[in-house]
Amino acid sequence: MPVIDTQHLTKLYYSIGELAEMLDVNASLLRFWEKEFKLKVSKRNKKGNRLYSVKEIEEINKIYALVKVQLFTLDGAKKVMKSKDKSLIFDTKHSVASKLENIKTKLLNLKE
Repeated sequence: MPVIDTQHLTKLYYSIGELAEMLDVNASLLRFWEKEFKLKVSKRNKKGNRLYSVKEIEEINKIYALVKVQLFTLDGAKKVMKSKDKSLIFDTKHSVASKLENIKTKLLNLKE
């Protein structure tokens, strides 16, 4: 599952289509998260299309990590995002690696 490495972003703003492609989700899901998590998109072009800054992409990245990678419910993800303790947003690479290790162990046990 893709999580955006914001260190390698080169542009100031990214369109909703570009962001959706980076995360491999639909643009409608990003608009839904914007509404559900009360995210503010600070810039729009002349047509009114959303333009996301790196800071806004980092917030969406956190939501993606909670909902799509760690499988939190929307309510659970909202609580984590609102809480002062951001340690609940785990390092997604570590989280995915541990899940894969568990799957590997289960598969090896089935093989025996």
